[in-house]
Amino acid sequence: MERVSGLLSWTLSRFLWLSGLSERGAARQPRIMEEKALEVYDLIRTIRDPEKPNTLEELEVVTESCVEVQEINEDDYLVIIRFTPTVPHCSLATLIGLCLRVKLQRCLPFKHKLEIYISEGTHSTEEDINKQINDKERVAAAMENPNLREIVEQCVLEPD
Repeated sequence: MERVSGLLSWTLSRFLWLSGLSERGAARQPRIMEEKALEVYDLIRTIRDPEKPNTLEELEVVTESCVEVQEINEDDYLVIIRFTPTVPHCSLATLIGLCLRVKLQRCLPFKHKLEIYISEGTHSTEEDINKQINDKERVAAAMENPNLREIVEQCVLEPD
């Protein structure tokens, strides 16, 4: 009976911890999500703009606040990026989204699901672009194009 009680107690505390309802889990979870978000931001801030010699961070296309990480379960995370193109009619917004996706798929050290969006109200065709950059088949097809792949590779290349 003591063994069953101990197992029940452990199971309950584990459930509360995983759901973020225990004090220890509740205090720990936001800190972990903030650390993961900073880890993501550190990866994307150095991506180069396809047209300009600047990084996305320098152009304020990405900022720390544009990255959100949510825990799906103990080992999986949902990473949400909301980037802001430099102008509302930016013709390279889809390419920037593709660069973000490629860099994170290659470099994120934890299991994740990735959602990339243009910040609401910052681009004239944001809905269409959001669909394109979150469609696995379209992303795969784009990366099969050698010219596009070369541009993406140059943008995601780490600075020396």
